[in-house]
Amino acid sequence: MTASLAPPHPAPAPDATPLRFGYGTNGLADLRLDDALTLLADLGYDGVGLTLDHMHLDPLASDLAARTRRLAHRLDALGLTVTIETGARYVLDPRRKHGPSLLDPDPDDRARRVDLLVRAVQIAADLGAHAVHCFSGVTPPGTDPDTAWKRLAETLTPVLDTATTAGIPLAIEPEPGHLLATLADFHHLRTTLGDPAALGLTLDIGHCQCLEPLSPAECVRAAGPWLRHVQIEDMRRGVHEHLPFGDGDIDFPPVLTALADTGYQGLTVVELPRHSHAGPHFAELSLPFLRQAVALSQGSTP
Repeated sequence: MTASLAPPHPAPAPDATPLRFGYGTNGLADLRLDDALTLLADLGYDGVGLTLDHMHLDPLASDLAARTRRLAHRLDALGLTVTIETGARYVLDPRRKHGPSLLDPDPDDRARRVDLLVRAVQIAADLGAHAVHCFSGVTPPGTDPDTAWKRLAETLTPVLDTATTAGIPLAIEPEPGHLLATLADFHHLRTTLGDPAALGLTLDIGHCQCLEPLSPAECVRAAGPWLRHVQIEDMRRGVHEHLPFGDGDIDFPPVLTALADTGYQGLTVVELPRHSHAGPHFAELSLPFLRQAVALSQGSTP
């Protein structure tokens, strides 16, 4: 095989889209939502990955519409864009993490997750969000793969219908340990559903490092046509643990070059949910790291 003569961190194409960075509220769970938003605006973030949860914007609250209107005004005043994330641990079931899922045996339980995602799309439309994130869930014990994939396709159909009407992409995330765990799994679902325009991809850069056969930068390029949301953090090979930048194995300049080259226009959101106890600290450190990585990818001095 002939060795490549390309530089290790090629400069973005001249028409590459400037990247916009956000921080996830699941990594700021100890802050009131307005305090979290003010912090991110003051630090210079472009937006926020808003996880619908009881401590911030509760999707089951009786005054949801009024709270969403107030939030829309606040985001506008702060100059923050938003994506909606639906990975709250206990928002539907106080005793079962991420339960119920789209794959649960009980159709009523599956319907509760569908209702949450439909609500998320409606909230996203009210806030002008660029996407709604979701994931498949873990295959329940005793459920064969064919049944699990059938349930996933059936439960996502009404959500995709709502997303199509609202003009908001539904961006499903390959999650280690879930039925839909890899980019290949995403394409399996996309094909099964007939490649609906409303179905896009949430790409978590750390997950690429954790388990994909391609490098994170190669994953970005391969996923480019379907990218609707991006999460970013450091990670090690084979270990699903979200780490602050510099604590894992990812080489970020080529990842950010690849992302800019795809023309992706949404937010790239820092995803550190298990570091919420020190969320303001990591929010302050993460943006300069990413900006430095962008500068290195462009061959300029940080």
